[in-house]
Amino acid sequence: MKRKFLSTLALLMSSSVLLIGCSSNDTSTPATENAGATSTPSNTVDSASSDSDSAETDAPTSDTTGNGVSGKVSIAGSTTVASPMEAIQEAFKEVEPNITLEIQAVGSSAGIKAAADGTAEIGMASREVKDSERAEYGLNEIVIAKDAIAVVVHPDNPITDLTIDQVKDLFEGTIKNWSEIGGADQDVIVICREDGSGTRSAFEEIIGLEMDINGVTVSSVSPMAIIQEGTGAVKATTAAQEGGIGFVSLGYIDNTISAVTISGVAPTVEDTLSGAYPISRPLLLVTQDDLSAQAQALVDYILGSDGQAVLESHNYVPVG
Repeated sequence: MKRKFLSTLALLMSSSVLLIGCSSNDTSTPATENAGATSTPSNTVDSASSDSDSAETDAPTSDTTGNGVSGKVSIAGSTTVASPMEAIQEAFKEVEPNITLEIQAVGSSAGIKAAADGTAEIGMASREVKDSERAEYGLNEIVIAKDAIAVVVHPDNPITDLTIDQVKDLFEGTIKNWSEIGGADQDVIVICREDGSGTRSAFEEIIGLEMDINGVTVSSVSPMAIIQEGTGAVKATTAAQEGGIGFVSLGYIDNTISAVTISGVAPTVEDTLSGAYPISRPLLLVTQDDLSAQAQALVDYILGSDGQAVLESHNYVPVG
């Protein structure tokens, strides 16, 4: 009897162990699921945190260009200065993408007047501001570069060197045929800029192509000269005329025309900077006293190392 009781007791204890084991296995499944459910939000939080950290790290990169300035800057004046200003415009856009430059090539005199009357915020001039203009307008003058004015002829012209006096005689019409100075038997065709051109004004002053009539200074350029508006037009006309002679900014020289030396000195950046080349002038911006933030940003850029490098790359002599 006692033995039967013990067998029954052992059987009951064995069943209890099995039940406990099953219960333990059932509990483990939710525990694992809960762990999995918990891990998913944990990973999500880490990812969001990582994205946030990445966004914080990347944010300054988007602000590495520009000073938060936006708007338009109206610029008008010299066709010579307009050419490098267009190059400046492209480079400046990379630094200040929200500033738009509106450039009009209308000649130095018109540009100075535009800055004075507010038609343009910045005027461009390829000559010194005249005393009469200073007295009338009272503008600020900012030298951004220096430039050589090259005397150019048709590429087939055998003449490669001239003196200042010969240049004067050619443009006044005193020398009428290239054979008079050792060239071919070819009529001299003078090509000149229009009145109001800063390049013409500087060229005439340096060469001495001026005369006084009743107290008024006037040009002594030959009345037979072909007058062209814009340096590009002078260049193209000289390239098309075998007997042609004109003058252009250093930056316009290419193989379609031939730049002569002046008493043995070539119109180069180096010789202009040293003062050895005699026909050179400043390139100016003229402004009123109060500039907009965007205009001031442009001026600062031009006078800085990056702006000066752009000007030098286009054969203008840097001043900074």
